[in-house]
Amino acid sequence: MDCEPMRPEPFSPEPPPASIAGLLAALEALSRSRPDRVLRLRGSLPAEALDSGGAAAATVATPAATPAEPGAEPAGPDQLPAGWEPFELLIFRGFSSLTTHPTAFDPDRAALPEAARIRGAELLAAPLDPSGGVRLRGPLPAAAFLELASWA
Repeated sequence: MDCEPMRPEPFSPEPPPASIAGLLAALEALSRSRPDRVLRLRGSLPAEALDSGGAAAATVATPAATPAEPGAEPAGPDQLPAGWEPFELLIFRGFSSLTTHPTAFDPDRAALPEAARIRGAELLAAPLDPSGGVRLRGPLPAAAFLELASWA
């Protein structure tokens, strides 16, 4: 009697967080256990997403077309729609900080507004060297770094 080998059920990782704030919180939590790594996110955000103090505003209307990954940016960096600005955000030891825009001092407030679009993420060796960082992985979608093994 021929027996067909058992096929393991396909691994389905936990779905990525449904919001920018959830994605950042998950990545910040993972970064606490890897102090030798920095995660750099790049993308764009609408200019009106900045409050009067320059920090990313907490609530901004999101565009009608929402990609599958929260904050996934559909266009390349040189194809930004009018009114959108590029950003760079670093995640290190549980904290997010924008390098291109002021970051709100409130640690309970997400560093990016929900309308932000993330183009990609890169894992860098820490500490950063101003003359040139050592890129370990990426650019990849930000959701690729939602598991600790991807920070190795």
